[in-house]
Amino acid sequence: MYLDAAKKQEIFEKYGKSNTDTGSAEAQIALFSYRISHLTEHLKLNRKDYSTERALTTLVGKRRALLNYLKNRDIERYRAIVKALGLRK
Repeated sequence: MYLDAAKKQEIFEKYGKSNTDTGSAEAQIALFSYRISHLTEHLKLNRKDYSTERALTTLVGKRRALLNYLKNRDIERYRAIVKALGLRK
């Protein structure tokens, strides 16, 4: 499985406040970004997998909403997570 508990904890530890910090916007954005990159690679091989394409679109929307929330609340945290993840903006 591409996303097991150890990988999640690693992401939360790197981008959240601790490895149990699953609720912060930065941790969720990082997790969504990891899942988005995995689904993008899957769709490169399986072009007609429309259910995965829909899931990818949903994830991108959720990440965008969290980024907008973070931008409105704390612009410095927003800039830090965009830079850390290498997201285009």
